[in-house]
Amino acid sequence: MISIVIPVYNEEDNVALLHNKIVAVCTNLSEEYEIIFVDDGSTDQTIKKLKELPKVKIVVLAMDFGQTSALDAGIHDAKGDIIITMDGDLQNDPADIPNLIAKINEGYDVVSGWRQMRDDSFGRRVLSRLANWLTARMTGLYLHDSACALKAYRREVITQVHLYGEMHVFLPAYLYGRGAKVAEIPVRHYARQFGLSKHYFMKAVKDIFDLLTIKFLATMTGRPLLFFGGTGLVAFLIGILISAVAVYLKIIGLRNFGQTPLPILSVFFILSGILFFMLGFLAELILRVYFETSKRTPYIIRERIENK
Repeated sequence: MISIVIPVYNEEDNVALLHNKIVAVCTNLSEEYEIIFVDDGSTDQTIKKLKELPKVKIVVLAMDFGQTSALDAGIHDAKGDIIITMDGDLQNDPADIPNLIAKINEGYDVVSGWRQMRDDSFGRRVLSRLANWLTARMTGLYLHDSACALKAYRREVITQVHLYGEMHVFLPAYLYGRGAKVAEIPVRHYARQFGLSKHYFMKAVKDIFDLLTIKFLATMTGRPLLFFGGTGLVAFLIGILISAVAVYLKIIGLRNFGQTPLPILSVFFILSGILFFMLGFLAELILRVYFETSKRTPYIIRERIENK
């Protein structure tokens, strides 16, 4: 089965048109499919329009928790072996869905869309290129278009992950860090016709901080004591080395302890090393608690609706 997950927020003019396009494409697929709309606390008539659509599942969140939470809710509600995610603003083309599925069937775990002919402002294109470069430098995975919402995932690699912040933007890079095979294919992109864009400057700032989190999770998950302990050991050894230099200068009569900043630096590095060790142990405990309580979600589902 194929699951198409679409988070929506105030898209009353788009949902019916998008649904019709998805149905037209998926009808020709050789597999069963389901369409899941996740309403992220819309304040217009989006829910009313969704309830009028046939053969859809609707997940209604209690308030506006953000696109990442909406995607997480839809992904974990999906039943398909392949999960497609896309925006609800008609800028992604459902006609690209078969191409994503075909690429997945070649043996990939994640297939990300690349909006080669992107119909966006110059400023957004520049920011996107900078974000793609930064993502590649920090994660080792180069994608031309990390922020493209049109993606396909194998169920087994995506349902084990819980999303938060703006993590969905960097999900392929995160999964790549966990061993997933990632590919990228060109997809179509259109200008928004109805409604308002949900992108703004502070969202880009949040994306940067989430990228740092993704980098840490992808490289250090399960090994926080190794990371912090290694850093602490280096700091501790630097402190010991500085102490030895200070003692040596004292012994040869070149400098007394009070005549150089070396004793202060020595104490600083030694204490920093001890603190890093302690932080590593705390991180190990927090990680264990996280994995034992990870069934909790940062959002509340108000209602589930399934239209026949």
